[in-house]
Amino acid sequence: MLTRVLPPPGPARLITGITMVLTLGQGLWMAINAIYAVAILHLTPAQLGISVSSAAALVLVCSTPFGYLADRAGPREVQVWAYLIATPLTAALVLVDGFVSYLVMTSIQAVAYRAGRSARKAMIAALIPAEDRVRLLAYVRAASNVSVSIGAGLAGLVLAVGSKPAYQAAVLFTAGCFLATALLTLLERHVPPVPAKKGLAFSVLRDRPFLAFTAVDGLLSSHAVLLDVILPLWVLHHTGAPRWMSAVILILNTILVVALQTKAARGADAPAAAAKASMQGAACVTVACLVFALSGGTGTVLACTVLLLGAAVHAFGEVRQAAGSWGVAFGLAPDDAQGQYHGTHAMGIDLGKMIAPAIFAWLVLEYGAAGWIVLAVAFAVLGAATPAVVAWGLRKDSERAEPGRITAAG
Repeated sequence: MLTRVLPPPGPARLITGITMVLTLGQGLWMAINAIYAVAILHLTPAQLGISVSSAAALVLVCSTPFGYLADRAGPREVQVWAYLIATPLTAALVLVDGFVSYLVMTSIQAVAYRAGRSARKAMIAALIPAEDRVRLLAYVRAASNVSVSIGAGLAGLVLAVGSKPAYQAAVLFTAGCFLATALLTLLERHVPPVPAKKGLAFSVLRDRPFLAFTAVDGLLSSHAVLLDVILPLWVLHHTGAPRWMSAVILILNTILVVALQTKAARGADAPAAAAKASMQGAACVTVACLVFALSGGTGTVLACTVLLLGAAVHAFGEVRQAAGSWGVAFGLAPDDAQGQYHGTHAMGIDLGKMIAPAIFAWLVLEYGAAGWIVLAVAFAVLGAATPAVVAWGLRKDSERAEPGRITAAG
């Protein structure tokens, strides 16, 4: 298991270990945040929704600027300060006594968290050879699934106890994970800042092929909400499967991602090959949607069987599409602007996840199997479009022939 989640000793293993500390706290926080806000801080569901939406909007606005900051100030320094700022903001949630203070704290915390994550991609680009970056992110993703699961398990204990001190201890534990992440980041090698070029500060905004890829990949990556949001509702209202089947599907997904992600990343280093990997992942997600459609109106045993089959196919698509997404993003980003490019890329994924839940739920819950078929067609089209968009980006790169860009040869 360790060989599946930890790369060989060196900078890659340190990056993976630091990410595991961070995601341990995030796994705990994601599982208790909503309940803590409503049950302990006595926010209304509407106030919680406003807080979450406000934080998401701020993160979107700040993604590219903070990526630019990582390039100009140095990614290690931005990571350290981001998580140091997130530490007291998180700890202060034990003292929050109303909606406004909760809104302010969580919004700034979310922005600091995104700044750290955007800087991490620039750090990887600086410390890890181009041919090893996608494989490293595969290790990071597998390891993160393990640590998030442990964090979610800790959250289960907190929820079982249910007392205010237990929730507050969990909040402080999350803050401690931010602090530990900041301190461990100091162990990474310093990466010199990249001097700014003349012209538009945010050069990514002029890179139309990359912006097109960001949009396509953001929509394609929205398949992640299928397991978290759509399937639990589908299981409840359209199948004969028991409610706990949703949890079983998530557990299966975690196991398969840990087992398969590093293998699925093979051959996705160069942009053209990565685009094909993304298309292959999209094809698996397409098939998974069609399989999920078959579970509608079925009895308990058949519904469970079909749902598990669809979840397995979806997991294959998830790991392959993720590897393709990383390979293209690293490959099309200039070496002197990795931070802002990856910040922009993350913004596209966030937008996709924001838009998808309402539309997907409407399609599937309102139209049943027909809704799943529409989603299958959409994912197939997006997957097929990815190689064309990436080829456009590679042609533009070749025409500009800028130093520091990775070409089709890798």
